[in-house]
Amino acid sequence: MSEVLFGQSYYLRFDPKLWEAMQPYPPLGTLYAASTAREHGYDVALFDAMLAQSEDEWAQALDKHRPRFAVLYEDNFNYLSKMCLLRMREAAFKMMPMARARGCTVIVCGSDATDHLERYFAHGADFILIGEAEITLVELLDTLSGRSSRPLQDILGLAYPGPNGQVIRTPARPFIKNLDILPFPAWDLVDIPRYRQIWLKRHGYYSMNLVTTRGCPYHCNWCAKPIYGQRYNVRSPENVVAEMKWLKTEFGAQHIWFADDILGLKPGWIERFAEMVHAHDAVIPFKCLMRVDLIKESTVAALKKAGCQIVWVGAESGSQKVLDAMEKGTKVEEIYEATRRLHQAGIQVGFFLQFGYPGETREDIEMTLQMVRDCQPDDIGISVSYPLPGTKFFENVKAQLGEKQNWVDSNDLAMLFRGTYVPEFYRVLHGVVHQEFRMRKALAALRQPTRLRPAHLRQLALIPYRLWRLHQGRRRLNALERLPSSPTIPLPTVS
Repeated sequence: MSEVLFGQSYYLRFDPKLWEAMQPYPPLGTLYAASTAREHGYDVALFDAMLAQSEDEWAQALDKHRPRFAVLYEDNFNYLSKMCLLRMREAAFKMMPMARARGCTVIVCGSDATDHLERYFAHGADFILIGEAEITLVELLDTLSGRSSRPLQDILGLAYPGPNGQVIRTPARPFIKNLDILPFPAWDLVDIPRYRQIWLKRHGYYSMNLVTTRGCPYHCNWCAKPIYGQRYNVRSPENVVAEMKWLKTEFGAQHIWFADDILGLKPGWIERFAEMVHAHDAVIPFKCLMRVDLIKESTVAALKKAGCQIVWVGAESGSQKVLDAMEKGTKVEEIYEATRRLHQAGIQVGFFLQFGYPGETREDIEMTLQMVRDCQPDDIGISVSYPLPGTKFFENVKAQLGEKQNWVDSNDLAMLFRGTYVPEFYRVLHGVVHQEFRMRKALAALRQPTRLRPAHLRQLALIPYRLWRLHQGRRRLNALERLPSSPTIPLPTVS
């Protein structure tokens, strides 16, 4: 029996595209909350939805551990949780009544719950934690368990139903400035052998996730920040290296995904990190996300020294007009220069691309495609603009939104507002960009015949097919471009 059972509602099984890709990571935010509660004397257990088949396994975990408190603490470091997908909301709405039916007090923390307090209370939440919530959670547990006499209204960062059904929301809790005071995530609660087996079988190495920062100070007007807002706090390089050494020694980590919104924003941080990771024999190959305007020559050299394999950047668009409309704060030429520097150092580059932002024209789209051809990133991720509550973008298009205001899963890609072109245009565009990208990568492999592998040969064999698909796709785009745009409304059933 455990006093507190932690869980989350992101089930990889419910996200077909990412289930196929099979690159699972445990919910790091949940593990931080669990380790913090345990450090304060609570007996904790974990239900890891990432690899679960359905909500039925949550019910089994409730029956096994018989907790007093059921805490759905979403992984606020994982962009998939921050996307507030409908299928995951539906899972949360099933999981909360299961816990209530077993007499548990239900505590929830996450972006979607923060944006929809009333709906989560209506489906079984007793308390919702707002913002950075580890300390809020411990104070709440102390009050509810009788360890503290602190009244609910004095717990910062908390929401709960009042006596008349109104939502009571206490003042915001200040952010933790010194992140080094937090315990390392509770990795001992995770089924490490299962994750390791999946990674080794599918990818040939075992990857684990880690964060060095919390928040992002930039103002991209489509980026939702319901948990950390505009604040940015960073762990010391020494603290991060100590965790890497621990993950490498205790759990056999062979690769790290730094799940930060931006790695190494603090001047000199990456350079110090590179020195420390070598000094402590803690080098592990890693991937990370950075802004193109932060990728300087000295930064690239430090990244290479530290073991960086690939840097993903939010390129978004090859049109400066679109980047300025997004308030991205970067220049197209910086995308080119950052890519050049990383490739020159032998570090791969991934581009996140976003289509459909209000005002984007076919000319802007073609500029983005040309940027991909010129820069030749090693990988790309494509999305359409996705309005989330709390953003300036959401407010600008709110009047155009229908009943459906969230995607069902990460492959939904529905245009939820009135785009420049019809929704089908962007679905076809998604395929066209991927077909051209894969074809060009296959052709580039021909120029290095000594490095050809079976996977390259398979891609080469597909070139005629991709050329035909590309031709058909562009013809379809030209036809769809001429159709009048209208918003997309279809809504799946989510109670």
